Parts: sequence; C-alpha cells; structure tokens
Amino acid sequence: MRAMRLLLPALVVTALATPVAQARPAADTPPPAGWAVTGTRLTWTAPSPVPPGGAALEFWSGDRLLGVPRPSTDLRTYALDAADVDDVDGLQVRASGRRLDVEEPAPPSTAANATPPTLAPAGDTDPGRPGPFTTRTGEYQLDPITVAGYPAPLEMQAVVVAPTGAPGRRPLALFLHGRHITCFNGTQGLLDWPCPADAKPVPSHRGYLQAQRLLASQGYVTVSVSANAINAHDTLDVESGAGARSALVRAHLAKWADWAGAGRATAPEVVRAAPVADLGNVLLVGHSRGGEGVNRAAVDSLSPPAGAGPARWTVKGTFLIGPTLFGHNPAPDVPSVTVLPGCDGDVSDLQGQLFVDATRGVSRGTALHSALYVVGANHNYFNTEWTPGQAEAPANDDFPASWVDAVCSPGTATRLTAEQQQTAGATYIAAAARLFVAGDRRVLPLLDGSGVRAPSADPARVLSHAVGGARSPFVVPDETTTASGSARVCAQVSADPVAACVDPAAARPSPHFVRFNRMVPEAGRSAVALGWTAAGQAATVRPAAPVSLAGSRHLALRLAVPPNTSAARFDVAVTDAAGRRAELGQVTLDGLPATDRLSARWAQEVRVPLPSRGVDLRRVAALELVPHGESGQAWLIDAHGWSPGLPAPHAVALPRVDVGALTVEEGDSGTRTVRFPVSVTGDGAASVRVFVQSEDGRSYTDQVLAVEPGQHEVGIPVQVNGNTRWSFDLRRVVLVKAVRGAVVGRYADRLTVPNDDPEPTITATPVTGAVTEGGTLAWRLTLSSPTDSNFTVAGRPVAPDGVELSTTDVDETWFRQRVSREEPLPSRPLSSTGLQVTAYFFRGEVTKEVSVLTVADAEVEQVERIRFEVGTNTPGSPRVPITGEVADGTAGAR
Repeated sequence: MRAMRLLLPALVVTALATPVAQARPAADTPPPAGWAVTGTRLTWTAPSPVPPGGAALEFWSGDRLLGVPRPSTDLRTYALDAADVDDVDGLQVRASGRRLDVEEPAPPSTAANATPPTLAPAGDTDPGRPGPFTTRTGEYQLDPITVAGYPAPLEMQAVVVAPTGAPGRRPLALFLHGRHITCFNGTQGLLDWPCPADAKPVPSHRGYLQAQRLLASQGYVTVSVSANAINAHDTLDVESGAGARSALVRAHLAKWADWAGAGRATAPEVVRAAPVADLGNVLLVGHSRGGEGVNRAAVDSLSPPAGAGPARWTVKGTFLIGPTLFGHNPAPDVPSVTVLPGCDGDVSDLQGQLFVDATRGVSRGTALHSALYVVGANHNYFNTEWTPGQAEAPANDDFPASWVDAVCSPGTATRLTAEQQQTAGATYIAAAARLFVAGDRRVLPLLDGSGVRAPSADPARVLSHAVGGARSPFVVPDETTTASGSARVCAQVSADPVAACVDPAAARPSPHFVRFNRMVPEAGRSAVALGWTAAGQAATVRPAAPVSLAGSRHLALRLAVPPNTSAARFDVAVTDAAGRRAELGQVTLDGLPATDRLSARWAQEVRVPLPSRGVDLRRVAALELVPHGESGQAWLIDAHGWSPGLPAPHAVALPRVDVGALTVEEGDSGTRTVRFPVSVTGDGAASVRVFVQSEDGRSYTDQVLAVEPGQHEVGIPVQVNGNTRWSFDLRRVVLVKAVRGAVVGRYADRLTVPNDDPEPTITATPVTGAVTEGGTLAWRLTLSSPTDSNFTVAGRPVAPDGVELSTTDVDETWFRQRVSREEPLPSRPLSSTGLQVTAYFFRGEVTKEVSVLTVADAEVEQVERIRFEVGTNTPGSPRVPITGEVADGTAGAR
C-alpha cells in the first residue's frame, strides 16, 4: 500500500541469502548512483519519496537478498546495517520482484485489445443490497498499548458504524488497514509516529466506511481500527508486524468484550449508542499487511500464545484484501475469503493466494478457504483514504502511471474505477459476513468456484475458486504423486528450469508459486504441469494410493492456463483401482486478461459430474486430462471431490509453534552445537518444516520435524564455529511452516553470534603519491589481518596544508561517481564536497588500492595537495591519513 508513486509488493526476514558468484570490482569502484557504503552500513537514496506499501522493500546484491532496510522519516533514504555486499555494481532495490532503483523497460503488451471476461450469471441472492437499518457513525480513542520491540505505543483509535434500532446482540465486524504513510504535511507523506508537530495523522482507518455502512445496514456492528504506530516501526520487526497487528486487533476485541458485559457503562459514547456486540460472532477484515495481521489474530485467538489466556470472542471468518502472507501461516480452521486484485501494483505477486493453498492437509479441511480474482482492481482503491480525489492525505494509483498497460491502465475496458472497485469490495465483504457469521448458505456459490456473480458488484468481473468445505481431496500434488503422458509433477519453487513448474526467470510465475522468504528451492510444494504438442496427448496423474470420492457429486479441478488463452478445452476422465475408466465430460476455460506485468497464471475452478455407476468411486486411482488444440500449456493445482453445501468448520485449538531467538558467544576456536528454541503451546501430534540458514548466509537446510503429544519445545541443533577473525555479528535465520496438525505463530527469528574479535588495523602506503596534472594518485591500503565478512574502508577529503585540489582538478566522471548529486562547477575545494573514496575488501583480502584521477589544464599553478582520512564508521576507530600532491603540468612538478 502506498499513497504516492511506488511499485511495491512482499515479505521478508532480514539477511536471508541465496548463493551468488562473487563479482569483484576494482577496490575503489563506487556503487551505482544513489547508493553509499559507509563502514558496515549500506544506504540508498531515492530521487523522490518512495512511500511504504504492503510489500517489503528489499536490498539485493545480484541474486542474493541482503535484507530489508529501514526507511528515513521522509521516505527518501533507506539504510541496512551489516550488509555483506559482494558486488557493488549489482546492488538493486526490489519489491515483489520489481526494481525500484531504476526505470525498468516496459515489457511488451501481450493483450493489445484486452476485454473483460464474460459476465457470469447472477447468484440466487445479492449481498450488496443495503439492509433495513439506518446507521450511526462515531469514533473512539483509548489509552495506547505497548508491544515489545516497538519504540512507540500503539494507538487505540477506531471509527464505529452501527445499526440503529437493531434488536438483540449483533455480530461484530472489525477492519484493519495495511501499511501506508502515517503522517502528512500538505503533499509530503511521512513514515513516523507520533507525528511531528507540523504534520497530521493519516486516517487510514476511515477508508472502509462504504463497506461498514453496508454491513451496519444489514445489522452488524462494525469497527475499523488505526495502525499507524505499527506502520511507522514494523521494519524493526523480524516478522514485519504480524504479531503486533494481532496484538492491536485483540486489544480492541478485549475492549468490546468488556463493553458487551459488565464494562458497558465505561464504554465510549458511540459504543453505548450501538447495539451490544455479539463477541461469539466476529468477522475480521484486513487489507494488505492488515490481512496478515487479522489472520494472525485469528490464530492467536484460537490457539493463544503462551501466557495469553483464552480469547473471550470467536472469530467466525476472515476477509483478506490484497494481503501479504510473509509467513505462509494461514489459520487452517478459520474460514477465509482472499481478494486478489488483478492490477495490484503493491503486493503484485498476489501472495495472498497462499491463504488458500497453504491450508491443504494442515487440519480437518472443513473450513472453506476462497480466493476471488478481481479483474482490473488495484491495491489501494479498496481504501478511500488511499484513493486520489477521496483521500485527505496524499494518495495515488499504485499501478504505475508510467506503464501503458492494455489491462490495467485507467480507461481500458478491464480497469475498474475507484468507485466500482470499492462497491465490489463492500459487496463481497457482505457475502463473507452472511456466509461465515449469519450462516446464510445462499451466498456460498458467490465464493466457492460455482461461477455466479453478485449483481451489486457489476461491472466488476470476480472469479472464484476454493478449497475446504464439502470437498474431499483426490489429487493434491506432492512427492508421492506421479504423472505420465503430457504431464509432469513439477516444483512450485525451484531454480531448475527442468524441475520448475514455470521458468524461474519469469517475472510473475504464478500466485500459486510465490516463494517463502525468497526460499529457493523449497521442498514440499508441487503442482502438475501439462505441455502438449498435438491434440489428444493425454495427461495422467495418480495419487500415491486410490482415493475415495464416494458421496461427492462432482470432480472440481483448479486448473490454470496461460493468460489471454481462448477457450482451452480438456476432456476429463477417471480410472478406478480395477482399471475401469469413466469419461466425465469436458471443461472449457479462458485465460485471464493480462500483460507480462501481471501475476495471472491463476487457477480457475471447473467441475464435471461424477458417475453413479461404471467405476468404483471408493477407489479412484487416476485422473486423465486430454487437451484439445495442437499445442499448449496448463497447470493443475489440485483436484477434489465436490458436493453442495458447507459443513461446520469445527475449529480446534491445534498445537501452536513459535520460533524463539538465541544469542550465543562466538569464542576463539572450536565447533559446538547449540539448540535453537522452537516452543510448542497446546497438545497434540503435529509436524512442521524447519529452515535453518547456513553460517555464510547463502543457503538453507530444511527438514520436517515431528511434534509429539505433550512436547513443549523443539530444539533445533545448530553448529557454531569460533575464530579470531573480525566479521559482522553473525545472524542466522530460522523459519518454520506448518505441515500437519499445527499452526505457526511467530514464524521467524534469529540465532545471533556477536563478533568478539577486533577490527583489523589499516595502513596506507603511497603507490603514486605525487604526480603531474593528468596523472593518477594512488595509495595501497593494507589490513593487519583478513576478515570473515566484507570490510569497507572509506574516507572524505579534509583541508591539507597548502593549496587544496579543487573539483575542476579531477576527472568529472570520477568525481560524479563518488559524490551524491553534486557537480564539479563551480570550482571549489574538494574538502567542501561530499566526495568519498572507498576500498572494498572482500572476505579474505588484505590489500586494496584507492585512487584520484586528475586532469591537466593550461593554467600555471602552485603544487596542489589532497588529504583523506580513511577508516571505518565504528565509533572510536582510528582514522588513517593519506596525502598526495599534484604539480602543474605546464611548468613541471615543483
């Protein structure tokens, strides 16, 4: 999310890394424009503010993730400490895979004349129609709360919209906005909290009033809460604020629980004027990082963290709008609907798809998890306070205006206006409320892949698919699945183009294939890729053992075809364990309208009826897909037996797993094994997948660990090596994902091994300490010992004795490369500029050279001098002087 120009999307734990070959430039080769390396700090200064969004802004060195930098208050400068840079020429700023530090060339449009998908038939009921109640709006502000790790208390401010005259206790819907600017002064957006005296808070919590009013008219009490304090400081948080957002949501729910009981007399006036809230029927709505926040609140409510105590409310469902899911840790037993905006320019990888996919097999599977792909919707416009022309603070379209896009540019047939998008959002929020809270199953076909629409959302094209509910698994690809013919079991996340489902170089492979914290490869995630070169080349897929589909009415397939594909057709058949084959029918689907900028290889749900005779549905052994057309591609995400209706989710408090943190001493020698703490709350058998970063930060090991009933800690053995060489503090990331029978709360933390060795000392020796104009001054810098991390030495000029070298005495290009946004003219002493010379010592290196390129002129001059004082930025570290002199070229050196 953001209010101004930004291409932002995803996730991420600081200092994750993948292997990269070390490119080694010359010692004093400066980083690209806008970048600076000062000691152990890497900074990037943008030419204009880069407002915060839901996606994580990341620093990369080539193909290796360095980490998530901390933004300055004015959103111009981003800084990352202990950045081990291998290749200064390869420095990049990315968000959801997109470059932010350069203007990327626009990819060719693959949909020159995009048209919206055919309008689906109307469903039996339309939840977008207002209800019978008038509404009342007001706000409350309570004492702030504190959360560990956050330097400022979290505000407890909210806007309430409630029905008037509604009898009895009424269900509660709570809204949580996502990451956005927190303060503004005129047209200047800021990321700070509390706001400076000359700035106003951004009222992001007022951005969902249309949806709140619709729900309130239908009898719901609604509250939308402010989260500016978290947005201002969540880059300090290893899990990007998910736990803090949950704490904020649960603090508000706790207040509403008080106000629904003995504490009602102390409630704010707007709450007392509303019907009493029914805390047994709560819907949580979250946008962007707010989506991950309310999901975490659902996890924390059903399986509370240690010491939290049982929740005094029941979350019946969640509605997630363009959400992040950095932790890939959805609440498996809490029903959910996830909106995937087709023109999302922030969380543009559409990682919210994992709120559906990552629930499979974790728990009972009876909770419905639905995804809604909204053609032509962007990220920001679901919130009016992030929409230009509606917002009080600065706002902008998150899909870049500089891109002329056949699908997503305003004014195209497929792009929604802000008002259309907001109406569609409100309509489908009301559908989720009616299904999950009110239990009205007439709206189920709007959400479960049945292919009907809510007319109130017109002209929006909203496509749906789902897992869970009244489905039984048939083909959910994993390492035991086999495929033959024109099909292969493929890895959703892999760097190997042979193994991967989609070419790893693809900018937007698929929402289904979003990486977990840039983990490549990632075991345990598979799909089936179909590729045929002639019509009729059958693809056969077999689960590990025959599966019962008895009782199911249809076979539901989630099948993706390339964007802009027209009328892709497949004949579908199944074979039972005895070899009897039944043809089920034919499915036809069109690819989503999209250009190469969009993540549109999204699986649509198609169904064929299952036969009542001819095959044994108790032992179905194989699925067969026979494509029409001479050649093509498709991807089968999964196949389930489907029946109408929706069983109760029967939510259970699964064992909860939380990653801890550990700090150990380095020592001077030897290898020892420490046990990294992963705690377990609750009781039951479960399994989780644990990822441990290597000591050099360039790879991960992973393993599936069993959690036994009664077990309350999983100790992960990690080796620590002692030595006497200086390095950055070693920080190794540990990550956890649920596999079966568990939920994950805190999904990431670090093993920290503080460096206990002194920095090497620096000596400087002239190589060419005196030259004639036009010559190159050079000095050799030597470290007293090699280091285990890249080591940076830098220096700025100081005034020397005598006449100082000026900006016009040095090469223009050399000067511009070593100073930020300064020009050589007017001529002035170098010590009055921001010039910096830098030597990059790669791990193990002890010598480097720095140089100054001078130029000749026709003037007769005295000998001119230059002096640098070089060193690191460690407080108290010594500075080493290097000096040189340049003689006049017209009269010889003096």
